[in-house]
Amino acid sequence: MPICWKSQLQQEIALSSTESEITGLSYALREALPIIELLREIKEHGFNICPEKAKIHCKILEDNSGAVEIARFPKARPRTKHINNRLFHFYHHVERGDVSIHQISSKDQPADFLTKPLPEVDFVRHRKAIMGW
Repeated sequence: MPICWKSQLQQEIALSSTESEITGLSYALREALPIIELLREIKEHGFNICPEKAKIHCKILEDNSGAVEIARFPKARPRTKHINNRLFHFYHHVERGDVSIHQISSKDQPADFLTKPLPEVDFVRHRKAIMGW
């Protein structure tokens, strides 16, 4: 279930849909990574927040294949090098395994009900998925 939610216009102009998705991914991880670190610190101080075998992990569902490719395999590309320093702060979290990025089809992207008009059937299905119903 969501513990943090935010909707806003991006502050910069994206030159492609992939860049726009990477920007959104970066913004979302700026919210999620401090929560992950807070949970890890609470667990290290001996508070029993979850079973010992459970791992604190963030799973990201992304429907843009270009954004998934760029996020999983960091390297300088001619078309994306202008955004590398600004948006790719999360690479070491992906490498450490704290964050994993998974391809999902646009039809199955549950976050769509928050960002675009959908038919009622899809709206209800995505709402139920996000709320854990």
